[in-house]
Amino acid sequence: MLPEKLQTLLGMRYFSGSLRKLTVNDHLIDFSSNDYLGFSKIHVSHKAQSNGATGSRLISGHSDLHNQIEDQIAQFHNAPAALLFNSGYDANIGLIPALTDRADLILFDQLVHASIRDGIQLSQAKSLKYRHNDLRHLEILLSKFSEAEGRQVYVITESVFSMDGDMPDLKKLIDLVSRFDNAHLILDEAHALGVIGKNGAGLAQHLDLENDVFARVMTFGKGLGCHGAAVLGSEDLKEYLINYARSFIYTTALPEHSLQCILNGYLTLSRSEDVISRLTSNIELFNKLVLQAGLRLRFRESETAIQTCIIPNNEVVKKAAFTLQENGYDVRAILSPTVNKGEERLRICIHNFNTENEMSGMLQLLAKTLKNL
Repeated sequence: MLPEKLQTLLGMRYFSGSLRKLTVNDHLIDFSSNDYLGFSKIHVSHKAQSNGATGSRLISGHSDLHNQIEDQIAQFHNAPAALLFNSGYDANIGLIPALTDRADLILFDQLVHASIRDGIQLSQAKSLKYRHNDLRHLEILLSKFSEAEGRQVYVITESVFSMDGDMPDLKKLIDLVSRFDNAHLILDEAHALGVIGKNGAGLAQHLDLENDVFARVMTFGKGLGCHGAAVLGSEDLKEYLINYARSFIYTTALPEHSLQCILNGYLTLSRSEDVISRLTSNIELFNKLVLQAGLRLRFRESETAIQTCIIPNNEVVKKAAFTLQENGYDVRAILSPTVNKGEERLRICIHNFNTENEMSGMLQLLAKTLKNL
């Protein structure tokens, strides 16, 4: 039986309307998944030699295919080296604690993903958050706290934020960080891969700034439609992580069929620019349709695949999502405490396979639903 204090915590979630449940909505029109390019639906024919990797990469799980894919990822992203991790979560909880000790400082955007926050908690470093995309606040923190003896400072942000779909001013951020000799930038590009820039290579490359970023985290469970992640950086960083990143060292390696899916995803990005251009066109069209539906004030401005309709109150936003789902649209409510109270929302993901009729129909129904809530 679940201990009483855990029952109490579960009951609190229930009565606040924030209890999470697993749902299956396979028959609905997809406006909820991170499969922006539809790659997860592409059948990949490959002849895997085994069902599992049999061990960690430092024991029995390493292969020539790992080397091949890491070399290809590094080349695609114009990086000296790449190191595969089993997921974006594993990458962040491995990278951040490995880099830091008690003398160091982590400055992070207040809206970074939970995996980054968990990586920070696992580290021994002092950490401070700065206001979302507020470089003036970051500058104050850097000036005040970066000069302690022996201290290294790691600034952590995302190129596309997972709940708002907005982006930092990366050029200004890099200029700021570069003013401090002991400061290094970590950029999580999870929601930019396959979405931003030529061939979907991400925000840093789109702005020709990849050489100014200490470490980039590329996650494959979104735009690539598969599983895994890679940390991009110097050869020295790769060697260091192989020796000190616990989520890399102490886990079974990705199996061969996962590696083949990653390889196929990158090959498709390299050869099929039209899959990204269709997504870009759909994002532009969706923003026009938001205006036509009279919903502009409800939506946060976003030029990415993540679109956000703010509907405060857990119960109200759940009712809106349920109405859309009943009518064939897979739109999910994001509740507090996942987002701040009063910031509850519908998180709508745009894909290159969504049609104009699907987007227009969903938005018209949403506008009608909001009038009745």
